[in-house]
Amino acid sequence: MPNFQARVLVSLRPSVLDPAGEAARSAASRLGVDGIGKLRIGKSIELELEAPDETEARRRLELLSERLLSNPVIEDWSLDLKQVSSNKIA
Repeated sequence: MPNFQARVLVSLRPSVLDPAGEAARSAASRLGVDGIGKLRIGKSIELELEAPDETEARRRLELLSERLLSNPVIEDWSLDLKQVSSNKIA
C-alpha cells in the first residue's frame, strides 16, 4: 500500500484576534526587529499514512483536518500531500 506524507497548516481566520501573534510582534519590536506590520501564529502538523491511493489519503486527511486538527469555527487549514513510497515487494 502506498505511503503518503502530509503537512496540514492551521491558522486563525483573519477575523479572529491573535493575542499570541500580537505578543510575538511586540516582542520582536523590543528585540530591535522593526517593520513587522502583522504577525499571526498557527500550527503545522506533519504526518505519514498508508492509503490505497491519493484520493483516499486526501479524504482521510480532510476528515482529520476538519474534525480533529483544527477548530472550524475559528481556524482555516490547508493540506500539502505527496506520495513517498510503496510497500509492495517485487
